[in-house]
Amino acid sequence: MGNSLGFGSLRSLPRILPIVVLSVSLDAASATFQFPTANRTLANPGGESSFFVGTEGRSWTSGQFGCVRSDGHQLHEGIDIRCQRRDARGEPNDPVMASADGTVAYINPQAGLSNYGIYIILRHRIEGLDVYTLYAHLREPKNGLRAGQSLKAGDVIGILGRTSNTRQRITQERAHVHFEIDLLLNDRFVEWHKRNYPGQRNDHGLWNGHNLIGIDPTPIFKAQAAQGKSFSLLEHLRNQTELCRVVVRDTQFSWLKRCTPLIRRNPVADREGFAGYEIALNFNGMPFQLIPRAASELKGKAKIELSSVNSAEAQSHGCRQLVRKGPKGWELTQKGITLVESLTY
Repeated sequence: MGNSLGFGSLRSLPRILPIVVLSVSLDAASATFQFPTANRTLANPGGESSFFVGTEGRSWTSGQFGCVRSDGHQLHEGIDIRCQRRDARGEPNDPVMASADGTVAYINPQAGLSNYGIYIILRHRIEGLDVYTLYAHLREPKNGLRAGQSLKAGDVIGILGRTSNTRQRITQERAHVHFEIDLLLNDRFVEWHKRNYPGQRNDHGLWNGHNLIGIDPTPIFKAQAAQGKSFSLLEHLRNQTELCRVVVRDTQFSWLKRCTPLIRRNPVADREGFAGYEIALNFNGMPFQLIPRAASELKGKAKIELSSVNSAEAQSHGCRQLVRKGPKGWELTQKGITLVESLTY
């Protein structure tokens, strides 16, 4: 599949495996995320209920990131920020703003083509990483906004709304912007999707939601408030709670080039050459640490192998269903295998 190599022909990547990033800019424009609307009540003590909006009939907690839907069994890969302004008809009309400096990566102007409704994705370069923010359920994009356009943090990109293509429509009361902070899973997603799901539509190409892996924005906002300009998104990513580790016999997948700062050095692999990677995943499947492994360190022969599981995390944050405990112990589920395959294609 993809660029994977046979065991006898494995090659190493160039030795660009930093543990420390030098000369990193941590000013507000390049490394700090702003709230995407004027609703900043999350910063107030006890302000969560005014900031988040929950699903129909549920509390505000179901508008948070993570295992917050269906009694903890369903993942919500973003946060739902409540509107604060309405027009004469009661419809939301809050301006939605770029959360950080960047460029427009994608605009979906057709509500019926996605659960996200009308949505916009922005690309940001932060501490050596390509980071993406997503703004969904918009009423409309800003007139004239186009892919490739440069933006500053705070620039208006659209109007908050309640568009979607789901069976249960978003009511006026629940109007919100769904906001995500993501990394892109694979530059070759379109090809992978076509091969693995022949005949299934992919209306958004590379910008399909399945190709974006999210991280909770709330701790980022709170860490920024506490740490100021010393906040590092890279260190925040590196310190995720581990769900599991998988070993892949592949050394050429695109994540390695786009997310090089997340790679840790391994003297054995530096000396003997790279035969694969050990990848640490958080509960949402975010690959937050990658360690090159030499052939002498790889025990099994399968292309993808589960090497360890944090059982406490698996039991408390199992909504993504990436691992399960079977008769012979922990194993990757089909969802887990699919995630790793799409990452390494």
